[in-house]
Amino acid sequence: MKKIVLTLAAMMTMSMAFANTENIPENAPEVTEASTAANYDMTVNYSKLATTLELSADQIDAVEAIHDQFINDMRKAANAEASERAELVKKAATKELKYMHYVLNEKQYRKYNTLLNLTLENRGLLK
Repeated sequence: MKKIVLTLAAMMTMSMAFANTENIPENAPEVTEASTAANYDMTVNYSKLATTLELSADQIDAVEAIHDQFINDMRKAANAEASERAELVKKAATKELKYMHYVLNEKQYRKYNTLLNLTLENRGLLK
């Protein structure tokens, strides 16, 4: 079953790579409002995060509360003016990491810091 899913994913990736892109106009916008809002959506699967970080039950509750506040801060950044977004993202990420540092041990914090930074970089939110 795993091989079938991976094969299907590889085929879809290859078909997207070879898709006909000649019909796209040159002046078409690359970033839409919907795609911008999607980049700022930081919802996560808490059970997978708990498994990845090896969280205790108490830590899971605290991480959920802290991350819910981060999600709200990121929504505010998505709705802000373009000139203010980068600063709001930095403030939200700094606040998130500061609070997580109190809840997580060093190993968990390093892993979470890496995950958060990679996510923000991959979405183009860190510059």
